[in-house]
Amino acid sequence: MTERLDGVVVATALPYAPDPSAPAGLRPDLDRYAEHCRWLVDNGCRGVGPNGSLGEYSALTDAERRAVAKTAIDAVGGRGLVVVGVHGPGAHQARHWAELAAEDGADGVLCLPPTMYRASPAQVVDHFAEVAAVGLPVMVYNNPIDTKVDLTPSLLAELAQIDNVVAVKEFSGDVRRVLEIRETAPNLAVIAGADDVLLESVLMGAEGWFAGFPNVFPAESVRLFSLARQGKLDEARELYEALVAVFRWDSRTEFVQAIKHCMDAVGRYGGPCRPPRGPLTPEHRARLDEDLRRALEVLR
Repeated sequence: MTERLDGVVVATALPYAPDPSAPAGLRPDLDRYAEHCRWLVDNGCRGVGPNGSLGEYSALTDAERRAVAKTAIDAVGGRGLVVVGVHGPGAHQARHWAELAAEDGADGVLCLPPTMYRASPAQVVDHFAEVAAVGLPVMVYNNPIDTKVDLTPSLLAELAQIDNVVAVKEFSGDVRRVLEIRETAPNLAVIAGADDVLLESVLMGAEGWFAGFPNVFPAESVRLFSLARQGKLDEARELYEALVAVFRWDSRTEFVQAIKHCMDAVGRYGGPCRPPRGPLTPEHRARLDEDLRRALEVLR
């Protein structure tokens, strides 16, 4: 595979509409979601990533999950990448979602290690080999905070030997990993996974950003990424310093609610989350609003 799944790909938030017959009285608003995917690409993002953690994939029914992925693929229409989240408790579930993504026309898949089991390194390799056998480019997702499985640089070097494994979304928060991954797995594209270490990761050689807050301000986020990649550090640092306080919410437990709240605040539609996620506490909302206010003072 030559597709490295790099550039700014947005982990898309999922809007809901009221529906008494749907789980928790909310159904995915696919028309609004399609418009959001098009808006992101129109504002310079390279692509979209449906059915990630930010997209609340674990709260969706199987039918909803596939419909969300197909909506993103249809909406982008070849104008940008669609990297579908195929996370599952085990390899057979993750491979199933990868097969559906391939059938529906996705450009690649994003995949966590087994999500409900602290797998051994050998089991992690087997997991990703099953997903990669489908034939789409695979971005493995290192999120040791949530999965309790750490895709260390040495383990990534093994995964990089699997045909079709082309990239890693690195969400450990340790920017030292970027150079070490590049050294141990030079054919693997390193993708910044946490918004609040974006600049540091790009300066160390990250080739992409699988991002959350471009749901709120995509054009400005693309500009930040481009400045960093071009080595225009003074301009990049000035913009990053304005945004990093709000970006830190991407690494907090309330990241889904926070990003949706900021979307509402800037005139996009974020809306509610499905349980178990509830609304932000008043204290969190006040802190987030202050962080967003400072960012918007610079951006405007």
